[in-house]
Amino acid sequence: MKHAEFVVCFLLLLLLHVGAQIRSNGRWPVPYRRFDHRPDADSYCEALYPFCPTGDRDGRIPDMKDSDVISVYRLQTPVWEFKYGGLMGKFHIMHDAIGFSSSETGANFTMEWYELFQLGNCTFPHVRPEVYPPFWCNQGAACFYDGIDDLHWSQNGTLEKIAEITGNQFNAMAQWVQDDNRTGIYYETWTVRSDPGPNATVWFESYDCSQFVHRTFRKLTDLGAKLSSRSQTNYTKIYLYSGEPKYLGNDSAIFGQPALKNLAVDIRTFYHTFRPHQSFTDFTISLLEAYEKIVLDKSFYLYYNFEYWQLPMKFLM
Repeated sequence: MKHAEFVVCFLLLLLLHVGAQIRSNGRWPVPYRRFDHRPDADSYCEALYPFCPTGDRDGRIPDMKDSDVISVYRLQTPVWEFKYGGLMGKFHIMHDAIGFSSSETGANFTMEWYELFQLGNCTFPHVRPEVYPPFWCNQGAACFYDGIDDLHWSQNGTLEKIAEITGNQFNAMAQWVQDDNRTGIYYETWTVRSDPGPNATVWFESYDCSQFVHRTFRKLTDLGAKLSSRSQTNYTKIYLYSGEPKYLGNDSAIFGQPALKNLAVDIRTFYHTFRPHQSFTDFTISLLEAYEKIVLDKSFYLYYNFEYWQLPMKFLM
């Protein structure tokens, strides 16, 4: 992610609130769609920073001996800490992961789930002149690699032992991670709610690094692990607040129907505002266009389960 792209995303995140609960009528929140396999990523999608450079890109995890005792660690660090240090931590925008340590071998491991092509590509698509529908590079996946970088996690974040599990429990969790990673293939940035209150309706749940950690901890608990933390775990969520979303359709329904040409053009125009690699002048114009569409017109197009929804935005002071 280039600096200008980071600024666009960061300003938007502040504008839309950074930080689910009650299902209203059985329809909400919209269930996250799962798949029977993970497709190959399109060659058009490129990562500025390679995904899982020192680990297993398929999230494969080595077996542990049944007699082994594995320590489990809660890991948190500010998003983009490698580039911006603790800056994002001041806004409570954190990245979550899990660490493991084998008592028999002394080996340490880190497991995390994140975007294959950086956050910007998962949050907004590419609007390509030769492809009419917006083009998404929004896959996310698990990465398992040797070692725990103590300084990286502890300097501006958290490295805390929260449990000990057996080798059997670890191996059962590892198989679950494989299944979860194969069927949950795309990253979703936004959590969409009706308002910030405790009785709010959640329209859409995010699917990101913190949700993966949440799911893994729940699975370990199901397997009999006793997890305990000395401090409250606060997971980062990026919220949109809206009235009831309006379903619009998928790519073929919107971009393949002449009758919906105006809607198709409006969606492309909306996402063109957030295109990467903008000059400073284009970035300034884009920021004003985003403000007009999202704040003044109170409209936001959400892509979820490979389908488009229109959100009637709320801004809570």
